[in-house]
Amino acid sequence: MALFGAAIFCDSAATMLAKIYSAAVYGVDAYEVEIEVNGAGGDPVIVIVGLPDAAVKESRDRVTTAIANSGYYWPRGRTTINLAPADIKKEGPSFDLPIALG
Repeated sequence: MALFGAAIFCDSAATMLAKIYSAAVYGVDAYEVEIEVNGAGGDPVIVIVGLPDAAVKESRDRVTTAIANSGYYWPRGRTTINLAPADIKKEGPSFDLPIALG
């Protein structure tokens, strides 16, 4: 299993704009995590769902700053980031890169 894989959807019927596969550790077991990113119109806000801890919630600031410092821009409007599976708590800053890629 590759640590990072990406599938980007351009079809208007797709529910998410980008889906990135990553991995995380739970105890001594590793499990696959899907990071789905969707951009929509509306108020400029970033929402992270899927049982993130405080470090994962803080990644919105780290990712937007890193993208801005790289010469790119974060799209205006509502951005929803879904971390699946939702029943396992996601911890640490290891999801910053998949979120930025999405």
